[in-house]
Amino acid sequence: MLCWLVAVPGLLWAVVRLFGLERGPLVQLVAFTPYVAAWSVLPVVLALALRRWWAAGVAAVAALALLGVVVPRVVPDRGPVPDGPALRVLTSNVLAGAGDPAAVLALVRAERVDVLAVQEFSPETQAALDALGVADVLPHRVTNPMVGTQGSALYSRFPLTDTGIRWNDGGFSQAYGTVLVPGGPAVVAESVHPAAPYALSVIDDWRTDLAAQPVATPDGPLRVLAGDFNATLDHAPLRDLIDTGYVDAAAARGAGLLGTWGPYDGDPIPPVAIDHVLVDRRIGVRAVAVHPVAGSDHRAVLAELALPAG
Repeated sequence: MLCWLVAVPGLLWAVVRLFGLERGPLVQLVAFTPYVAAWSVLPVVLALALRRWWAAGVAAVAALALLGVVVPRVVPDRGPVPDGPALRVLTSNVLAGAGDPAAVLALVRAERVDVLAVQEFSPETQAALDALGVADVLPHRVTNPMVGTQGSALYSRFPLTDTGIRWNDGGFSQAYGTVLVPGGPAVVAESVHPAAPYALSVIDDWRTDLAAQPVATPDGPLRVLAGDFNATLDHAPLRDLIDTGYVDAAAARGAGLLGTWGPYDGDPIPPVAIDHVLVDRRIGVRAVAVHPVAGSDHRAVLAELALPAG
């Protein structure tokens, strides 16, 4: 009986994950699939040790399914990288302005960031970045500073055109614009922030907001979506978006399990990856890293991209 008690939950989890069946509270739980995948090996070992062959078989199926969807995130893509200009993109959720603007700008300077996407962007954050000299390194911008969590911003080293602010049904805004990269193709960039599924009452907004994100345009302009997606690669709505023609930059470099949200403001929550840089499949990914930002419950994600030749 013990073997079945530990084997069946893993199988049920695998079914929910594989078929995108997360509903209600399962939406939050599915975010922790990598931890369940690591645990899923234990029921197999236990059942084999006790010679419970049927239970071992069920547990093995669950383990293989879960590991099969998680392990590829730590395997770097060995495919060719375009030889066009580099574009360094940084995204940071600054927790309603509580994140340290000096830390964000220090990252911008140290990592030679070309495009900065900010979520939960407040008037105080904008004023502090201005005072610290953000215009010296990122002179072009489209911003929507707001008190609370609704604000958004997109800063760029290169000129921006076709800029604007888009509102999600869940209440967050998203700054966007077309980055005119010298010697390379234009890139449509957006600071992404769909609703968070923190309660059952907002899960519909979460799904609607993710479904409303700009799809990839394989025959059109290059696109980069960078921000707090409030979803991991184990959530079906995010996978559906990626399937339109995006690549998750972190997963492409074998860094897909790096946590970006969780215990960073003291909450005892295991780290999960809900901040992403999604790039058009024609764009290469050279490197990805995450960086702490004092005062924020999110870590910033830095992606060094390689654009197609212009």
